[in-house]
Parts: sequence; structure tokens; C-alpha cells
Amino acid sequence: MLIKLGGLLCSAVLLCCSISKAGALEFPTRVVRIIVPYAPGGSAEAQARTLAEELSKIWKQQVIVEDKPGAGTTIGAAYVASSPPDGYTLYLAGTSHTIAPSLYNSVRYDAVKSFSPISRVATSPFILMVNPSLGVNSVADFLALARAKPGKLNYGTSGIGAGPHLATEMLVAATKIDVRHVPFKGSAPAMTALLGNFVEFGMGDMSALPSIKAGSLQALAVTTAKRSSQLPDVPTFDEAIQRGLEVTNWSSILAPANTPPELINFINGSIAAALQSPDLKKSYEAQGFEPAPSTPDELRDFMTAEVKKYRDLVEQAGIQAE
Repeated sequence: MLIKLGGLLCSAVLLCCSISKAGALEFPTRVVRIIVPYAPGGSAEAQARTLAEELSKIWKQQVIVEDKPGAGTTIGAAYVASSPPDGYTLYLAGTSHTIAPSLYNSVRYDAVKSFSPISRVATSPFILMVNPSLGVNSVADFLALARAKPGKLNYGTSGIGAGPHLATEMLVAATKIDVRHVPFKGSAPAMTALLGNFVEFGMGDMSALPSIKAGSLQALAVTTAKRSSQLPDVPTFDEAIQRGLEVTNWSSILAPANTPPELINFINGSIAAALQSPDLKKSYEAQGFEPAPSTPDELRDFMTAEVKKYRDLVEQAGIQAE
């Protein structure tokens, strides 16, 4: 009797596993959305659209990108956190996702616990840029001008508490310069202001590459530990400002909390395959992104560490959201 009962239990477990696997493999049967919490035109949207194209090929189902900007990425994040955990609403999270909890007391979700981590997507640098009319050709020139005109230089970023803002605050803390922050609602308007000479310098993402290569903007330094393959002559913060000074702009795909593990693993495997696509690699390289897939557990640990790192930085810099 015990043997028979044991056999029945084993059969039941195997049946459940088969159903779960089949359910995962049947996904998706309709359109999947990737929510991007920024205004159109930035590097995050470019990453998401390239990834969506590859996932559409793999799944033979349409994957679309939907922008939901505002409130330091919290509008988009909150939307996804409250969506059904069925895999059809995914979230392109970035550096700002782990910064927001330290800035906004009204956030009703947890940056880690309210989501099911799926995979890292890519890494890239932030870029310290000036309008060529400023007349500086290096970080040393820029710092000399800033010290000669304390409180007179304005810089634009994609918003208060966003990755570029925090990267600039690290620069300010390391160099003791006095500059003024002008936040915009996204990377595109921040770059428009810099191109129009409404601000003297900016900290932006890789969406600025075309303007840099055209000579409309001048890149002085990148924030990552190593130089960008797209900007090989531009030094890093580590080289030009202070040893060990670096900020990595990263992206990842999250789902609402409680998304079934088998679905998480299926999407993770699909993203890993997409990031190996020659077409995606070529596109990402041209845009300055380096594919960086991960396991769900690795992403969860990484995000937890990022939340702590930026909480400490926000407190030290005394940054407050509007």
C-alpha cells in the first residue's frame, strides 16, 4: 500500500511538472509589453526596442515597448508592480529604479520585493559632456573653469535622482566644484538643452553618441571602470578624476512579484538567447551597450546591493526630490 501510494505521489509530481513546463512553453499567446519608465528617445527605449525585436522572433509573438515616464521612474514601476503576474507586462528597470526608494517617501512598492527579477540586459557608461562653445577640451580644463566660476555653471540631466544626477553628484563630491543642477523629464530634453547651449554641461547616456560623433557635443569622460568601445579616446572618471570613481548604467528586465518561477525561467532563457543574437550584439555595440545577462538570483542580489549603495549616496549628498 505504501509503495502504491508512493508511486501515485511520484506520478502526481511528474504530472504537475509537465503541466508547468507545458504552460511555460505555451507562453506567449498574445502581445507582451515591455514598460520603459522614461520619455521617448533615450538609451533605455533603444535597448528595449532592440530586445523586443529579438524576443518577437524567438516567441513568434509581438513584443512592444510602451513608455510610462514620470516621477523618477516610479510611475512606470508602480504600474508594473500592480500588473497581473502573468509575464505579459515586463519592466525595463535601470539604475534609477534602485535610487527612487531613497528619494520618494510616497512610493508604494518595494524596488526589490515588489518584483520578480528575470535578467540583467546590458551595461553602459554615463558621459560627462559639454557644448563645444564652452571652450574646454578636457576634464582638467572643465574643472578649472568650474572653480573659476563657482555657482555659475549649470548642468542638465534626465531628472532628480536619476543615474546621471547621482553620477554628477559623485563628481561634485570628488572635485569639490560648485555647479547647479537643472533637471529635465528624460534624456532627450536634457540633451536638447545642452545642444541649444541652455546649460553649460550635462551628464547623459549613450543616446548622445550621434551628437558626440557629429561634433555637436564634446565628451570629456565616461563613468564606467573601463573606456567605452564607442569612445575609445575618452578617459574614464577613474583616469581623469579619482581612482575608483565609477558608476555603471545598467538595465534589467523585471516582472510583477509572484510571477510563476517556471515562467521567470522561460523568459530568462529567452533573454539570454536574444542577447546572443548577432543582430542584437551589432545593434547594442553601435549604441554603446554591452550585453550582460544574469540569473534571476544574481539580479536580485545585485539590485539589493544597489539600493543600499544609492541610499547612502543620497543621504550623504542631501538630495531631495521635488
